[in-house]
Formats: sequence, C-alpha cells, structure tokens
Amino acid sequence: MNLQKTLMRMMVIAGKEWIQIRRDRRSLLLSLFVPSLLVLLFGYALNVDVTNISIGIYDQDKGSFARQYIEKFSHTEYLRIEKYISRYDSIDRLIDSGEIIMALVIPPDFEERFKSGKPAEVQLLVDGSDSTSATIATGYVKAITYEFNNGILSTELSKRGVVDVRQPVDVRSRVWYNPELKSKNFIIPGLIVLILSIISALITSLTISREWERGTMETLITTPVRGAEVVLGKLFPYLFIGIFDVVIGLSIGYFAFGVPFTGSFTELCLISLLFLIGTSSLGILISAATRVQVLSVQLAIVSTYLPSFILSNFIFPIRSMPFFIQVITYIVPAKYLITVLKGIALKGVGYSLLWLQIVFLTIFCIVVLALSIKKFKVVLPAR
Repeated sequence: MNLQKTLMRMMVIAGKEWIQIRRDRRSLLLSLFVPSLLVLLFGYALNVDVTNISIGIYDQDKGSFARQYIEKFSHTEYLRIEKYISRYDSIDRLIDSGEIIMALVIPPDFEERFKSGKPAEVQLLVDGSDSTSATIATGYVKAITYEFNNGILSTELSKRGVVDVRQPVDVRSRVWYNPELKSKNFIIPGLIVLILSIISALITSLTISREWERGTMETLITTPVRGAEVVLGKLFPYLFIGIFDVVIGLSIGYFAFGVPFTGSFTELCLISLLFLIGTSSLGILISAATRVQVLSVQLAIVSTYLPSFILSNFIFPIRSMPFFIQVITYIVPAKYLITVLKGIALKGVGYSLLWLQIVFLTIFCIVVLALSIKKFKVVLPAR
C-alpha cells in the first residue's frame, strides 16, 4: 500500500512537471529541438580531417626532374598547389597571411645532384601555429616523396636489369570499424554525448529553483509528499525527453552523416538512461542547492560543458594528460557514455565488453541521485 501511494505521488509530481514543461515553451524548445539542431550544426562544422592543404612551390631548378617531382603533388586530395612562388622572401608573407600552409623549396641544383648520385635535397617550410595540421601535412609530403623515390628507384633498377625488387618489410594495414578513417564517425557520437550532458543538466537545473522563485515550493512541502518522491517525480519527464534526444541524435548521425550503427539499439538506450539519470540528477542537485534559476543555469553549464568536452576522451586523448588529471576524468560520466556509444554503434559490441563503463555510470547515477534527494530533504519538515 505504501509503495502504491509513493508511486501515485511520484506520478502526480511528474504530471505537474510535464504540464510546467508544456507551458514553458522555451524549455520545451531547448530540450526537444535544440539538441538536434546542435548535432546538425556542429556535425557539419567539426571536422578534423586534414585535406586540401594549400601549398606553395618555389622551383629554382625548373628542370624535368623537378617538374616530375612537383607533378606528384597535383594528384592528391590532401594537398593543393595554391601558388607557384618566384621569390624566396615572399614565402614569409604568404604563410603569415594564411594564403598557404607550407612551402616546398626546390634548390637550383636539384636535378644535377640526382644525376651525380648525391641526395637531391628539398626544403619544406611549414606554418606550425596549428601543430596538429602541421604534423599531418608534413606526413603527407613525406609519403608523397617516399612514393616518388620508390618510383625512381624501380625505374633505375629496371634499367640495370633488376625487375623484381622485394622490400624487406611489407606492411599491409587493415583499419577496422572505420575503414575510411572519417572523423565524423567518432565526432558525431562524442557530440551527441556532449550535447546530452549539457542539455539534461541544464533543463533540470531549473526545476527546484523555479518552484522557490515562484513561491510554489512552500505549498508543495506542506503536502505528505517525500523528498525522494519529489526528486524522482520531477526527474521522469526529463528522462523521456533525454531518450527522445538520444534517438533523434543517432538518427541524424546515421541518415545525415552516414555514421554506422551495428550494435544493439536497446542496450544503448538502457545505458543512456543511466547516463541521463545521473546528469539530470546533477541538475536537480544544483537547483536544490542554489534555489536561484540564473545561478543554477550558470553552474549547470560550467559543471557539464568543460569537463565533458575536455576530460571525456572526445577530442583530447586522456592518456596524454598528467596522471592527476587522468584521475579526475573518472568522475566525468561523458567519458563512459562516449566509450559505450562508439563500442555499440561502430564496433557492435555488447554489455559483456562494456561492463566497466556500466558500473561507473551506475555508481555516478546512484551517488548524484542520493545527494540530490538528501539536499532536497533539508527543506522538508521533520516527520
């Protein structure tokens, strides 16, 4: 009987909260449509694939051998010859203005050194203000040069009667789960988790503080309802909204960006529910602690956005961080859901391989939910 009364009171609170959500069109718009819009917007905007790098060529040799080498840079999607440079001192201006990212300088004795059997050296000047792009672009140039060298070596050996040349080591790579190495396949899952963590905490951070500011909390606490019933009742509508956002986000990733989904949709939704309970409870905890809507929103954004973006292994690898920062990442729930989402969507693995992430999400969910209930009990009268 007590359980039945508890469930009834929770459903009444949930119904009241759903009515409030429907009346507040801004919150409804924020929770239902903004996440989808953000996934679309940032899904197209965020791209770490380094392609179409603008390169300048300063050919001082102008011989046939140099032209043959330069031709190799004209047939790749990764590099684009933006400008043929006529003076060495103009390279600084072109790189400083951003017109080119790198410049390839071919010396005047390029072909002469090759014919005399000496190494034909070239100079590569790279804009290092973006270290990631500079490193990748340098790798592209080295790969093209390596291919060019192999072609020249094979031609020279063929002239000497050597037809079959075997390399000592032959690496044949095979990329699993993301064969084309598209950045969208790991950016979209991380983006969905990042947006969910912010939105779920943000919209629930208004629940308790809104009641206090409107003066309806005094009426609520005079009823027989318990603190846990209030918290769980207010939580229910936002969990359904969160699951809706998960489904829409995955659908956008699949249909708009071609992100594959090979695992169990049901398992992903259940694990996402754990994540949503934890982050939504965090919003309620903030709301109960501050009792002011503006402050609640600010704290919700600060406590979810930066940790989820920086400390979740979304963009920045955790293994490259200092040890004490790596320890802090264990309390960031987005870290676990990103691993789960990539594992289920891209690799098709199940809960048997993701049990550690599920355990940490469960612990986070229980701890934050218990803290939010305990904090809300402070305002209830003693029984």
